[in-house]
Amino acid sequence: MEDNFNIVANYIALAIEVGAVVVVALGASQAIIAVVGAIFSRTADELRGREIWLKFATWILLALEFALAADIVHTAVAPTWEDIWKLAVIAVIRTMLNYFLAKDIADFTRLQESGQIPASGTRQP
Repeated sequence: MEDNFNIVANYIALAIEVGAVVVVALGASQAIIAVVGAIFSRTADELRGREIWLKFATWILLALEFALAADIVHTAVAPTWEDIWKLAVIAVIRTMLNYFLAKDIADFTRLQESGQIPASGTRQP
């Protein structure tokens, strides 16, 4: 019974890890297309670059959540103290990344809403 649980849990963790990779691939594809589009439309300014980065950061945040979920499933299967410490370190690092990326996104959105920088897709003369 325990072996079956371990097998199922490992497949679940693998599926979640695949989901994280797919999310990163989708975000990277979107970012690459946006960068190429900005270059060819001659709108490759600092603001446009920041918009592209923030959209990609949103994808990264989602992928980090998937990766953390996979680590939790792996650790739930056969936790040793080493596994628990590794999970704790990974969780702290990912939480810090998540916090700072989310803060950057919120700051940028707040600046757009206050009119200090133009909204996405608009340019000031």
